[in-house]
Amino acid sequence: MGVEDSRIIGHACNGIKHFPDVTKATWQSLVMESELPVLVEFWASWCGPCKMIDPIVGKLSKEYEGKLKCYKLNTDENPDIASQYGVRSIPTMMMFKNGEKKDAVIGAVPESTLITCVEKFTER
Repeated sequence: MGVEDSRIIGHACNGIKHFPDVTKATWQSLVMESELPVLVEFWASWCGPCKMIDPIVGKLSKEYEGKLKCYKLNTDENPDIASQYGVRSIPTMMMFKNGEKKDAVIGAVPESTLITCVEKFTER
């Protein structure tokens, strides 16, 4: 492999990591029973601001790997969970730790706002 080939591969690996979906079926095991703090993005496919915040959450997922889990919950497909946590506006990002909702950030906020929220609940 030439230098040019390795640069292309390296560039692709540095791309934003997509983070997995959580559903009603996986909520208990992935969020409630997680040993790490969990950031859940409540979203829907038709939501423009959700598309704006998505890459930021993806970036945090990569930057805090090993310290934080990030998941997406589609509110159209899982309305009961969204309702259970009082989600009335999307995107809503919620922090969970030890199976408890700890904090929430509503709207397409700057990256710094999400970092401040995440930092309160993750180990340095």
